[in-house]
Amino acid sequence: MQDQIDYWILTFSAITVIITVWMGFRSAKTSKSASDFFVAGRSVSVGWNASAISGEYLSAASFMGVAGMVMSSGYDALWYPVCYACGYLFLLLFIAGPLRRFGAYTIPDFAEGRYDSPVFRKIAVCFVLFIGFFYTMPQMKGAGTTLAYIFPGLPYWVGVAVVGAVITLNVALGGMKGITLVQAVQYWIKMFAISVPVFVLMAVYGGYGRNLSLNHSGYDSTPPPAVVQTVEYGNPEAQRLAMPEKAPKDEDWVAPFGPLTTKAAKAAGLNAEQAKPYSLLYTFSLIVALVCGTAGLPHILVRFYTNPDGVAAKRTTMWVMILIGVFYVFPPVFGVLGRNFLPELYTGLTGMKGTDQVVLKLPTLIREKYGVLGSILSGVTCAGAFAAFMSTFSGLLVSMSSALAHDVYGRMLRPHSSPEQRMRMFKFCAVLVGAVSVLLGCLVEPLEISFMVGQAFAIAAASYFPLLFMSVWWRGMTMAGAAVGMLSGGLLALVAVALTNASSLALDKGPMGKVFAGFAGLNDFWKAHPLLRILAEQPALWAVPLAIILMVVVSKATRRSIPSDIRMKMLVLHAPEKLGLKQEYIQEHSGPAH
Repeated sequence: MQDQIDYWILTFSAITVIITVWMGFRSAKTSKSASDFFVAGRSVSVGWNASAISGEYLSAASFMGVAGMVMSSGYDALWYPVCYACGYLFLLLFIAGPLRRFGAYTIPDFAEGRYDSPVFRKIAVCFVLFIGFFYTMPQMKGAGTTLAYIFPGLPYWVGVAVVGAVITLNVALGGMKGITLVQAVQYWIKMFAISVPVFVLMAVYGGYGRNLSLNHSGYDSTPPPAVVQTVEYGNPEAQRLAMPEKAPKDEDWVAPFGPLTTKAAKAAGLNAEQAKPYSLLYTFSLIVALVCGTAGLPHILVRFYTNPDGVAAKRTTMWVMILIGVFYVFPPVFGVLGRNFLPELYTGLTGMKGTDQVVLKLPTLIREKYGVLGSILSGVTCAGAFAAFMSTFSGLLVSMSSALAHDVYGRMLRPHSSPEQRMRMFKFCAVLVGAVSVLLGCLVEPLEISFMVGQAFAIAAASYFPLLFMSVWWRGMTMAGAAVGMLSGGLLALVAVALTNASSLALDKGPMGKVFAGFAGLNDFWKAHPLLRILAEQPALWAVPLAIILMVVVSKATRRSIPSDIRMKMLVLHAPEKLGLKQEYIQEHSGPAH
């Protein structure tokens, strides 16, 4: 157990933060106009934008959470990296090109322009904030976890506050243009930080397949967690530690429908056969949430407005699929190695809660043979963790600050405000959103990072994905249909996941258990009704179809209100750029407001 500061880890982490802040200050000097702040002047090349989107998308959930969830839940957790990558196929095929061709600044811009409805902009802004704040919570958990690892004994909330302040400063200085270069560089930092330690660890402890095979060998999963290792490097059979009582048994860990998807059924006392239908339901709903949610994340979608045109947006999406697909090869390896060599993480007694620290902790195990190399590798992974939650939180801050400064202030409250006034409001909103995000991040220490991200995806899948998909591809959609579907699916999903999170936090033995004690009775209800628990924890399976059905039904009932210029709008969305129909929906930011 780490009981003092490792200066190699501190050095690498500090270098990452310093480079990030320096690049933010440097880029801020080039952010002069509102267009720079909101869409980086629409001048970001395919390569830079693909790296920046990948850097923004590969959050703490990807860098730390996937490995931690593979370690804690086994086979079922692999749906997370697979579906995270697959979601971009939906974006590539159905949304990226048309969205860019419409030429807005934000998704609420698109919502108002598609339906000629300022009211709809207000609804769309609310969901930018709902999804954004749900997504910031796991980033803050990653920040607090990493700082607590670097500085043993540091309170979790201090790490959240420090990192939140640094990132908020960066975003307030330079907006979208200021963070684009930072996020692009951070992708490659994360790629280096996740891959190099894996290759070294596999050279020392054996390959992925060999380590995975140990979980088929019937090792005893009962206490005591006695060491059964010898110093025989490259031979995992001679080094694996016995599993503590809290660890899932080998046969459950390597099997489909394991600890992740059977949690509700097991709490209800159902046997393995009875639990299978519930596990299938959970799995299908998780897949829908992650794939459709990727195509409904406002902070990712707004990135396509920074491309010069729709063709560039599609090419960017293709490269993003490649970049994140390569990245996701590595986190599961950490999860498998962590199960074999860091089983004490299952007990939560090593300074952090749960298995989310496995990426940070695992490289230090090779100190015994290679000395300082273990500290250097751990420093590299800590630097990658910083890059992960800093880049994603930066994108979320830009998305939410833009919604408040451009949509709420610039289009609703002060429609005649100048670009300079909106830029000042952007900076103020960045500070406000950053402060709220820090506060929320302090509440979620007991929850798993990837689990929280999955729920943010479920809300996005039930709100923005149906809105964008139907608006882009069905000319019969009306404002009433879009609003009813988006509000019903999104709000119901939001309430469902909030209830399950509150009931989970009520079980915490620490201060959060006291804060959420009023929701403790829900856990007895979930035990008696496992089906409802799954539908609430993973609402995408019913919320997405509900939103789409309501959109169709209400649109048909209100078809007289279809925008009169819908044919031209559909041409703008789908016609090739060569025809010259592409438009820039927002024009006034290039000069004084009219």
